[in-house]
Amino acid sequence: MTFFTKIKWTLGVLLVFVLILATNLIDKDNFRRVKNSIVTIYEDRLVVNDLIFELSQMTHQKELAAVTSDSEFFNGPNQRINEKIDIIIEKYLTTKLTDREEKTFGLLQDDLQELRKMEVPQPSDQMAYREELSNIKDNLHELTKIQLREGRNQMAISKEAIKHVELFTRIEIYLLIFMAIAIQVIIIYTPKKKARVD
Repeated sequence: MTFFTKIKWTLGVLLVFVLILATNLIDKDNFRRVKNSIVTIYEDRLVVNDLIFELSQMTHQKELAAVTSDSEFFNGPNQRINEKIDIIIEKYLTTKLTDREEKTFGLLQDDLQELRKMEVPQPSDQMAYREELSNIKDNLHELTKIQLREGRNQMAISKEAIKHVELFTRIEIYLLIFMAIAIQVIIIYTPKKKARVD
């Protein structure tokens, strides 16, 4: 094997290595985007949606107590519900919030604080109390819509990353085929020697 042939082989193998390395780095980035998107969908959307559901259930209990004028509720169970709400609020704050979600969540917190002020010792102005409950329900509904919207956005990011992975995989296959053919041509091709003229 001549020195020139060894250089051709080395360059061919090096080119294949660089191509595979480059596509793997691109694939790694796309897989990271898919992973982050899936984690976000679970931690910041599905878990939060469950927290919103729990807040809705507790708000409904308060609403039911207000409608039935259940004074025992405000003297006992309501305190435990408020403690649970505090825990849920803390959990919610550990998630990643969008700007719109942060604004709506801030409104929800303000409304919950206002509601608590009205509950001591129990709601005296039923109309204002129900209106505050209505505001809370509206904020919870808006937060639910935000979770759906953001979940769709994260799914779109995942799909886009998967499309890139598939595209680069196809490109990698085509380039490997092309390079295999090119290497074969380089190896098999031997330049014709010029005929000597005497």
